[in-house]
Amino acid sequence: MIGSQFDVVVGPIAHGGHCVARVDGQVVFVRHAIPGERVRIHITGESKRFLRGDAVEVLEASPMRVVAPCVYAGICGGCDFQHVSLDGQRELLGRVVREQLQRLAGIEWDGEVEAATETGLGWRTRVTFATTESGVLGLRKHRSHDVVEIDRCLIAHPGLPDVLAARWKAKSVEAIVSSAGETLVVVDEPRGALPKTKSGGVLISDGTKVRGKASVTEVVLDHEFRVSGSGFWQVHPAAAATLVQAVLDGAEVIAGQTVVDLYAGVGLFTAFLADVAGETGTVYSVESDRGAARDARRNLHSYASVKLVDLPVDKALRQGALGEQVDVVVLDPPRTGAGKTVPLIAGLQPSRIVYVACDPAALARDLADFARHGYRLTDLRAFDLFPMTHHLECVAVLVRA
Repeated sequence: MIGSQFDVVVGPIAHGGHCVARVDGQVVFVRHAIPGERVRIHITGESKRFLRGDAVEVLEASPMRVVAPCVYAGICGGCDFQHVSLDGQRELLGRVVREQLQRLAGIEWDGEVEAATETGLGWRTRVTFATTESGVLGLRKHRSHDVVEIDRCLIAHPGLPDVLAARWKAKSVEAIVSSAGETLVVVDEPRGALPKTKSGGVLISDGTKVRGKASVTEVVLDHEFRVSGSGFWQVHPAAAATLVQAVLDGAEVIAGQTVVDLYAGVGLFTAFLADVAGETGTVYSVESDRGAARDARRNLHSYASVKLVDLPVDKALRQGALGEQVDVVVLDPPRTGAGKTVPLIAGLQPSRIVYVACDPAALARDLADFARHGYRLTDLRAFDLFPMTHHLECVAVLVRA
């Protein structure tokens, strides 16, 4: 079956950047198509339950279809939706969120995905490039270790250090530019001398500093944050401020309350929550990653009301490290979601929970679990913070019934 071609009518969008079609009754997940189109597909993968395919010719196009701006669109695996208008992309993302919430949590959502940019290009402030055997940088193909050599990436921020011009004997090279304009290059598993680059710092992924600074400064509203090396930080320039405001709106923290910030990273949400809780309040900032916890201590050292907890979230919850009375919980878990920590979080009995999610399926599963523990969804906002891709961020607000 792999290598065969078929003409199909494209069905609904699915989670993951592909659409659903059928060949002789068998499900095919098709990339680079749009619901309602008639396309010719090339079968690229096969399993017992479904096929995978790429649209190689458009026979009847959707009104959402546009000419992809990047010459590597459909070749490298970095973008899913360059063939879709920006409005169309947000419409498709909204359909995915609605389908996941309804199917996995029984929740009907009638919201829309909010825009973060007007062009969809030049936004990604952190890009990890793979290397070929000859040391040329590129991006991997979809579901493949093969590297597509590129001379530029259109969604990459123009302020990134120019690493593409050099040859690197390494596993990968990450280029970073911060909101303050500081740049950093992080190299994974170098195999020899590193080329000279115009950058504020060069770092090996194990933490060894080669030259310059090992961290960058990120500015969000009236706060500054240090982020070391490849530490987690939102890659869209508008993301941090957008999510902070959504979290503050949803949390409705007042002075004197006790707030728990789970999976707190370098302290982004903690700092703003502490501003609102004030000197009479308490904010527990929970983060187990050593690098992020170290940055959090630096970023939050001026807050007497902040208590740093350097433990995994489940251990902090089980050990009772977060106080006896909790008013609000904020969590920003990894892509897999909160999972087994949901009942532990519910056990704190906060009046409100604000859940920041980068995967709508994991969010829907966790919302269903929270519902079983007495929490109902009162608001959900979705943000297009990764234009041209199938990724997005959601902020859900839950209250105790």
